[in-house]
Amino acid sequence: MSHTKFSGVSIGILLNLLAFFCFAIMDTSAKLLVTAAVPAVQVAFLRYVIHFGWVMGLYLPKHGTAVFKSNTPKLQAIRALCLLMGTIFNFTALQYLPLTTAIAIFFAAPFMVCLLSIPILGEKVGLKRFAAVLVGFVGVLIIVAPWDDQFDIHILLSICAMLGASGYFVMSRKIAGVDSNAVAQTFTSGFSTIALAPFVLTYWTWDLSPTSWLLALLIGSLGMLGHSVLTKAHQYAEASVLAPMVYSQILYITFFSWLFFNSIPNSNTIAGTIIIVASGIYIWYRETRQLAPISS
Repeated sequence: MSHTKFSGVSIGILLNLLAFFCFAIMDTSAKLLVTAAVPAVQVAFLRYVIHFGWVMGLYLPKHGTAVFKSNTPKLQAIRALCLLMGTIFNFTALQYLPLTTAIAIFFAAPFMVCLLSIPILGEKVGLKRFAAVLVGFVGVLIIVAPWDDQFDIHILLSICAMLGASGYFVMSRKIAGVDSNAVAQTFTSGFSTIALAPFVLTYWTWDLSPTSWLLALLIGSLGMLGHSVLTKAHQYAEASVLAPMVYSQILYITFFSWLFFNSIPNSNTIAGTIIIVASGIYIWYRETRQLAPISS
């Protein structure tokens, strides 16, 4: 029995690692677009409408109108809204912040997931995990450096993006297995497409290069793949176990930031990220140790 439990958690972790690889490429592509003067709202809309197009093309012929019928439509809408909030704030932040800084703030999501999992998921978080959460937020403060004369107010955009993503992760766990992946994908992409449509016309520009259109297609396609895999991962393991896997983006983002933007993280970002990752790994270690007696 313990082997089955371990296998389930391992599958969930591997799926999560794949999802965050997709997200790392998405963020890099989004920064390339917004720094090329493509409005962040337009980038977000293209990300979701292409995602929605893939969903309709792949699932509608097989499932028909059932893809629009959720057993928990309100929770699916809340989940989609959290993701939309995270996307808008993140893409806007990428206009002003180094890729490594924006993603480093995002690494605090596991700590918010731990806190939100108490009232929303009914999970138990002990004193040691609370201590790890506090230490992790110290790492965030080091990166943000609000006491510094060069404090960038745009970091608040990344913090809002992190809060939105945290809500999405927790809601993914809450509704895992309730609806099919087809339904979850339809709500995730369709809700955001409809919500952004009235606003995107104000900012829309057709003056995009072929490369920009290809990047937009890549973002939308990876959006579907990444979130399909993420939804599946939450069927195998708890949100608090999977959340630290976000740190797999560190190597990808650092490499992409150097490759495309000739940028490397500053000392504050490096120090803060190390503290955040160490705290997150501790939380993960505690969770995996607690799983062992349950499965034996």
